[in-house]
Amino acid sequence: MKAMILAAGLGTRLRPLTNDRPKALVEVAGRTLLEIAIARLREFGVREVIVNVHHFSGMIAEYLRGKNHFGMRIEISEEASLLDTGGGLKKAAWFFLGEGPEAPFILHNVDVISEIDLRRMLASHARNQALATLAVQQRQTSRYLLFDKQMRLCGRRLVEERKTELVAPSPRLQELAFSGIHVISTRLLEMMREEGAFSIIQAYLRLAGEGESIVAYRADGDYWRDLGTPESIARASEDLKKQAAPRGVDAH
Repeated sequence: MKAMILAAGLGTRLRPLTNDRPKALVEVAGRTLLEIAIARLREFGVREVIVNVHHFSGMIAEYLRGKNHFGMRIEISEEASLLDTGGGLKKAAWFFLGEGPEAPFILHNVDVISEIDLRRMLASHARNQALATLAVQQRQTSRYLLFDKQMRLCGRRLVEERKTELVAPSPRLQELAFSGIHVISTRLLEMMREEGAFSIIQAYLRLAGEGESIVAYRADGDYWRDLGTPESIARASEDLKKQAAPRGVDAH
């Protein structure tokens, strides 16, 4: 199975930790965010990964070479200017070609750590015959995704902007927080009409409004933490000290 790790962001919320390195190389309990993400993906059978890079991009390429790419096929998608999550995936679409239109791949933010069961998520994606499956939780956030009772994407609510966008009607909506982990059918790649820099959520909302199956995978009971600030890095380090840390990836 293939995956993409989104790692091109500037990491501005992580400053000063990102003053001299990309956020992917910030460490939690002695391990980089990139290693933790790769280890999680490998645990669930992923052997080919593409990583998008921009900020201190050369450091990531050098780091991967020094780790012998963790014994995996790892490609780099370098962005001269930031393309956001959707634009970044669209630029890297070549990596997933030839896999078959329904073949799933995983899209994973580098700055989240979780124990979400990707096997169950993949099984849910296949069972629902979804175009994309989004790991969500019931927790507080500044940006909610809105789903109907069948857990199909219907819109979003931006708390700070006091804005609600609906793309599909539903008498009752559930507000859930997205966790930065997706399972995507390869056929979505040819359906992304957006150009340049754009959020993949923007594409999901358009596709949901057109009747495509963008669905939620509830992961309420699974450990998850955003690693976007120095404070969250410190809390995650404490979490890993209290429990068995995820296994590292041996370089071959």
